[in-house]
Amino acid sequence: MSQKVTVSVPNIGEATDVEVIEVLVAKGDSVEAEDSLITLESDKASMEIPAPEAGVVGDVFVKVGDKVSEGTAILSLDVQTTSGTTEKVPEETSAPTSPPVSSATSSTHGDDDNVPNERVEVLVIGGGPGGYTAAFRAADLGKDVVLVERYDQLGGVCLNVGCIPSKALLHVAHTIEEAAELADSGVAFNTPEIDLDKLRQHKEKVVGQLTGGLVALAKKRKVRVIQGRATLISAHSVSVEQEDESTVIHFEQAIIAAGSHSTLIPGFPYDDPRLIDSTGALALQDIPKRMLVIGGGIIGLEMANVYSALGTSVTVVELANSLIPGCDPDLVKPLQRRINAQYENIFLQSKVTRIEPEEHGLKVWFEGDKTPEHDTFDRVLLAVGRRPNGLSMGAEVGGVHVNDQGFIPVDRQQRTNVPHIFAVGDIVGQPMLAHKATHEAKVAAEVIAGHKAFFDARVIPSVAYTQPEIAWVGLTETQAKAEGQAYEKASFPWAASGRSLSMGRKEGMTKVLYDPETRVVLGVGIVGSQAGELIAEAALAIEMGADTEDLALTIHPHPTLSETINFSAEVAEGSVTDIYAPKKK
Repeated sequence: MSQKVTVSVPNIGEATDVEVIEVLVAKGDSVEAEDSLITLESDKASMEIPAPEAGVVGDVFVKVGDKVSEGTAILSLDVQTTSGTTEKVPEETSAPTSPPVSSATSSTHGDDDNVPNERVEVLVIGGGPGGYTAAFRAADLGKDVVLVERYDQLGGVCLNVGCIPSKALLHVAHTIEEAAELADSGVAFNTPEIDLDKLRQHKEKVVGQLTGGLVALAKKRKVRVIQGRATLISAHSVSVEQEDESTVIHFEQAIIAAGSHSTLIPGFPYDDPRLIDSTGALALQDIPKRMLVIGGGIIGLEMANVYSALGTSVTVVELANSLIPGCDPDLVKPLQRRINAQYENIFLQSKVTRIEPEEHGLKVWFEGDKTPEHDTFDRVLLAVGRRPNGLSMGAEVGGVHVNDQGFIPVDRQQRTNVPHIFAVGDIVGQPMLAHKATHEAKVAAEVIAGHKAFFDARVIPSVAYTQPEIAWVGLTETQAKAEGQAYEKASFPWAASGRSLSMGRKEGMTKVLYDPETRVVLGVGIVGSQAGELIAEAALAIEMGADTEDLALTIHPHPTLSETINFSAEVAEGSVTDIYAPKKK
């Protein structure tokens, strides 16, 4: 026997009049319990509404573009009932809701019946870019997957308190700066009014849309997500500590994607809320009058950019002899020239030796040739790098080797020294970048599924989303000189770029490093507006073994910033006409 029930929108929190962006079923479709029926999108996240039970879809009452709220009828569903049953089937059923991260459920029990147990083919530890990519790819390849994430949102540091929220704030900061610079072109604006509450909401909306999308993608792939801290207790099992219970998960194969954490300097007063890390900086508690940024690397300079644009007087202190250590000095120079005029101070080859809380700020002692003995700041941001989490998850109990720094060594297939345990992302080594982690994750998942996959990327690009942006890929001059590697360089100044000049940004530069004998491209560096968007072409050129002639003969659209890569190659070939740079003999 069958009975028709009406499926309605379940409790979706405080959201009302939420738009239907996708209808995933049609009349006559057979669905199983938890199959997705429609997709909704609010201003914070997208969510899929699942079927409450198995059945055949009857009439569909909504379409794309409709606005729905809790209780709105979605469709009718013909469900089977057992003959002779006395249980009444309700005529209207709300689809079940799934929290962003589900609790672990018991499937089997081990020796201790009080501890829930699960068994799974593939366990992924960590829900950041490396973790969720590994989980989704493994599920796409037919594996039964459980993903354990410590926090209550998927996405890891990158989506929640790193790459994404920082870029949302940097976009605002760059817009503020560019609007002010338009005064030189005859368009002047009043000083912007900063509404911190709305700015935080903007950042959180961007984050919510992405993390909510991950929840939907996990459900669609039937990846089970468990919130809790995972610790290896054997080579084939982990204990997941949750708020009120622990669960043991037995796995056939595992992928460790447990990420990294901010590096701390011993002896600083971390119990004082005025001393913050990048997560605290992104929280935007206030706009301090004066801020000290300890660390002149990418993270520190990006956050300095945000706070400076919002009105904070910024001082940067860096232990190395240049900002963004490891990046070529000629790429850093245009950025440093700009922020020298914007920031209160930039101290290189200097360090902070002590911080003491006082009523009106944090008193900081310095060591360096040009630093004061001490100064007082409203807030201090500590941004001196990140450390892997390899030493905090019981890896050694599972037999997994972890080095003294906390990194887990892996081979080209992302295998650890334990053949059925893989590792990806920050925890396996530098560079600690999300785009490296996602590629490693796919390799690990594909190897687990029986594919002959290897991580064999020739190069991994890096980007500093400062103003101007800096991006580089492949060989750097700093690296070449240190290693004694022969190279030649061809550069093109953006002061000769029509597109750059039209944007009022002439400080940029693009350079190509190439082999003196074969002329194969070895590395590319770019400083200027949107450098991060341009560097991918260079990465592809190096991956494909292109030489300078290939880049020079590739027609680029005019006028664009992408032409500067073409022009740099023309400089190498001696064919450039936009500047005078005859080919070297």
